[in-house]
Amino acid sequence: MTARIAVDAMGGDHAPREIVAGALMAAEGLGVEVLLVGRRADVEREMERVPDAPGVRIVDASDVIEMEESPTDAVRAKPNASVNVGFRLVKEGEADALVTAGNTGAAMAAAMLTIGRVRGISRPALATMFPATHNRRSLLLDVGANSESRPVHLVQFAHMGSGYMRRMFDIERPRVGLLSIGEEDSKGNDLVVEVNSQLRHSKLNFIGNVEGKDLTRGVADVVVMDGFTGNVAVKTAEGVAELMFSELRTAVELTPWNKAAGFVLMSELRKVRQRMDYVEYGGAQLLGVEGLTVIAHGRSNARAVFSAIRAARDAVNNGVMETMREVAREVPVRRGLPGIVGRRD
Repeated sequence: MTARIAVDAMGGDHAPREIVAGALMAAEGLGVEVLLVGRRADVEREMERVPDAPGVRIVDASDVIEMEESPTDAVRAKPNASVNVGFRLVKEGEADALVTAGNTGAAMAAAMLTIGRVRGISRPALATMFPATHNRRSLLLDVGANSESRPVHLVQFAHMGSGYMRRMFDIERPRVGLLSIGEEDSKGNDLVVEVNSQLRHSKLNFIGNVEGKDLTRGVADVVVMDGFTGNVAVKTAEGVAELMFSELRTAVELTPWNKAAGFVLMSELRKVRQRMDYVEYGGAQLLGVEGLTVIAHGRSNARAVFSAIRAARDAVNNGVMETMREVAREVPVRRGLPGIVGRRD
């Protein structure tokens, strides 16, 4: 069955041009059906060179939520905004997933108001793949869906992340780590200490606390954190990667010898950059809502949009939504028993 991916054509710094270009690439190269959601005239203008692209159709949405708008207010005030229309397509079964590079807060608000949470999940979490040494990778969550969290939320994030890695990468017992300021169970703030204790008594393959330096070492398949910490961590890593490659380019251009060495190493350097570039990962998945959602980087170009659609397709084909529902039936729900925390709210 061909995956049907709704794409918010109006979301992102380079919309609709780069969004439409990426969607056309995906329709041609990924074997998906793409529903471009946005102002019809604007989308058609970008499709002039391929007006009858197979596997692509336009779904008209008259409004756009801008980056500077208050997310929840704008979502409520603009029911025909592209992100709202996209989520309605998912809710009504006309699309299997939504991809947006627009206002992250608006995407989350629209998801909660339109498709809602998976029953049993207290809070959704943004989850993103993070590159590590020796071609390993870890799933980090939450990286921005919640600025504040309680222990029950982080424990549920751990369950969702573990289920995701089992389904997507066929890892039988994913190693789960908790981001903290030290490896000892007693290290961290009250939230981290409490979550550590709960995860120690869970059925998950919990390896304990991990530090920031461990993120690039791939010591865990899943690393759990609150959304504030996670967002700072991934954006810091993104900035460091940009700095590293900028400095490397400068160094290569200093002398003819450096240029010669850079030429010899170019293919390997490209592979390294590819592994570290958000363009190749496509975006973060919003786990815990009743519909597959990929939130791409606001600066996404056509290649990043292509990658985001690929991530959505893979999640559809691997049954990630069914896994999240299975996880929700097993996650901890109340206090008093080993591994069981909080309440569903």
